[in-house]
Amino acid sequence: MPARVGNLGAGALDGLLREVRACTACAAHLPLGPRPVVQLGTGARILIVGQAPGLKVHKSGIPWDDASGRRLREWMGIAPPVFYDPERIAIIPMAYCYPGRGKGGDLPPRRECADLWLERLLAQLPDIRLTLLVGQYAQRHFLGDRAQATLTETVMAWRDYAPSVLPLPHPSPRNQPWFSRHAWFGEDVLPALQQAVAMALAEQG
Repeated sequence: MPARVGNLGAGALDGLLREVRACTACAAHLPLGPRPVVQLGTGARILIVGQAPGLKVHKSGIPWDDASGRRLREWMGIAPPVFYDPERIAIIPMAYCYPGRGKGGDLPPRRECADLWLERLLAQLPDIRLTLLVGQYAQRHFLGDRAQATLTETVMAWRDYAPSVLPLPHPSPRNQPWFSRHAWFGEDVLPALQQAVAMALAEQG
């Protein structure tokens, strides 16, 4: 996991979030313009790192406001009020704006967000107990050379990263064939995920 630099305190977090949400660093490359989508509070116990907002999230401004988000909440065993409580759940994707579409789906997350903001945002999360790395971009960034050669191999090796980190496949409906081929994910990983989520949240009392 990357080293985290000085926490600014809850008051300064509001100012930092205003900066992030006003960012236009890669506006020229975004087909629908910038609309950074992040969620965090200084008391959060769980950090979710995904890829980048999809089109529906870009339109609503609400993280994981789509079919993938519904499945992710089911995986975690939590309801929307908990998921969208920034003092419980922090949501920082690898890129904060919708990147547009390519031939095989949404384009990869751009690097600007991680370069400009990621360390500053992570520094505001002193109490994270569980980090969920959703998809290969998050896994490569956070795990570095500890990641396996493929996403499937990294998820299969989840015990090597537990209990503080869990790598997950993307919960997109487009990945249904992957879920069908890898029954072990539902049998082994999801129960461990739900237990880890419950334990992290229980520490808040």
